[in-house]
Amino acid sequence: MDIAFDRQHLWHPYTSLSDPTKTYPVVGANGVRIQLADGSQLIDAMSSWWCCIHGYNHPVLNQAVTDQLQHMSHVMFGGLTHEPAIKLGQQLVAMTDPSLDAVFFADSGSVAVEVAMKMAAQYCFEQGLTKKHRFLTFAKGYHGDTFGAMSVCDPVTGMHHKFSHLLHQHLFISSPRCGFDQAWEDHCMDEFKQALAEHHESIIAVIFEPIVQGAGGMNFYSPEYLRQVRALCDEYQVLLIFDEIATGFARTGKMFAYEHAAVAPDILCLGKSLTGGYMTLSAVLCNRMVADGIGTHFMHGPTFMANPLACAVALASTQLLVNSDWQQRVSAIASSLQQGLQDLSAHPAVKDVRVLGAIGVVELHQTINWAAIQERMVAKGVWIRPFMNLIYMMPPLIIEAAEIDHITEALATTLQELL
Repeated sequence: MDIAFDRQHLWHPYTSLSDPTKTYPVVGANGVRIQLADGSQLIDAMSSWWCCIHGYNHPVLNQAVTDQLQHMSHVMFGGLTHEPAIKLGQQLVAMTDPSLDAVFFADSGSVAVEVAMKMAAQYCFEQGLTKKHRFLTFAKGYHGDTFGAMSVCDPVTGMHHKFSHLLHQHLFISSPRCGFDQAWEDHCMDEFKQALAEHHESIIAVIFEPIVQGAGGMNFYSPEYLRQVRALCDEYQVLLIFDEIATGFARTGKMFAYEHAAVAPDILCLGKSLTGGYMTLSAVLCNRMVADGIGTHFMHGPTFMANPLACAVALASTQLLVNSDWQQRVSAIASSLQQGLQDLSAHPAVKDVRVLGAIGVVELHQTINWAAIQERMVAKGVWIRPFMNLIYMMPPLIIEAAEIDHITEALATTLQELL
């Protein structure tokens, strides 16, 4: 493996090509383990950025790809259709809220956000709501790396602040400050209420990550916030978009995070875990009001829209999840993470420890040298990817308690060594 070429010529996410961070050569992966070129194995606490919910090299998903290859790997979706797309669409409609019965397949999570924003905008324009020209969202949010998605990411502390002068200016309010398990206080809605009351005529839609703000800070917040947002959007006739690219498919303890509040958005973005980490694919679902209101032509159409290989493995992945004991697995993961991380709250460098579903977060008081922590964890047989002042775990749903114990023990030792 030519690592020298990699360092000199291949960009990796959020890194510099002139001064690249260390990379670890991978030669295989199976179950919850990644095998490095030196023969060592790492327990993957990240699900490869939250998507490999069934682990690696799963026989059911392997078979789905193999079977589909015997028919066709790709065919354009413009003017043609195929069984994998139809069956996956049926599966997603059956899994999500009954109101969400129109499906648009896209390439990635970022593109799903672009599609959702464009979908909401075209709906408003077709309804003659020409004063609407911006979105309302939260600070500390993250929605992707393309320009539309960047424009609704955190404008100050987010990864895309360097491009702020190129981005369309939207409305931002403070991220929710009502903890998931905290007693509800009505003042938590004051800023949102004021923003919607003052600006609803110019707002195309409200867009945010329900229950868990992911890459913007791993913030968990109250389901009551979702309920009140839904009611206020209805009152002011503003569309509501939920970005569940990270939270969908059982990660938070519900199949979709919006189920914690028993409400549904007008538009829903799905991705990451959709294919079990095998292929890039996302989906945008909307209700019939939006679908019918858009008119005759929705102006979006990716080249690889509804790629048959991706749809086939996504169908296998979603069926595998639905037919599994995922509720018990997520509950067991939550218990193991809670037990393994609780003692870290006493560490002087630790600000907070929190767990929700199959998500564990250790928030530190200060920004960390994440590469140093990552290197120590690799030496202990664990793969994590910290950022800012956050060390978090979102392991595959097939992980066992002993493997979680290994992760949390390695983390505790690493913090003692470095902090």
